[in-house]
Amino acid sequence: MMSTDHEENNVSIECAPNGPLIVKNLTSLKNSRGQAIAAKKVMALCRCGQSANKPFCDGTHATINFSDEKRTDGALDKRSNYVGKRMTIHDNRGICSHASFCADNLESVFNAEREPWINPDAEQVQAIIDVIQTCPSGALSYSIDGVEYRDQGRDPNITVSKDGPYFVVGDIELKNATWGKEASKAQYALCRCGQSKNIPFCDGTHRHVDFHDAKN
Repeated sequence: MMSTDHEENNVSIECAPNGPLIVKNLTSLKNSRGQAIAAKKVMALCRCGQSANKPFCDGTHATINFSDEKRTDGALDKRSNYVGKRMTIHDNRGICSHASFCADNLESVFNAEREPWINPDAEQVQAIIDVIQTCPSGALSYSIDGVEYRDQGRDPNITVSKDGPYFVVGDIELKNATWGKEASKAQYALCRCGQSKNIPFCDGTHRHVDFHDAKN
């Protein structure tokens, strides 16, 4: 069966077995400073963490025997609901990239030092929404009056975050990946240090292995 023009032009990411991320038809690729990186119709982005030409693959994955085996048991892959008077906040710790945007920007609501760690009544609804929308992994979402707001209408874009994962937004199909429970497919973070236990997704390991990318 022949592919349609839509399928041929669809923006997609394919996880090459034990290799790079094959990105097709993406027109917006940016570094951590918001500067455009020249995008090609088909690109191979490094995810072993050791390419000398980051964010692009230079074949190093083959020489270091990079493995994309998922090493998490999935025990944390479940969604918790924090019910407030005006909204409910949903959270899946199993897919969190631990970027800490939520806690850094709204500690009154998101605070890992207390139990429960999320208090949906501690701030104005719009302030909470604004912070949830910055969650790069899609671990956070919210419901108001029984309607969940999870995927956001954004143009397809990949941002190479500073010494961290690829932040992916928009209608970009991710192939060859096992999704977390009720995970957003329009907002997710992909590992590029090569050592996440939840490959292809980021789990924050880059912080512990001191991953650096001076150029991007």
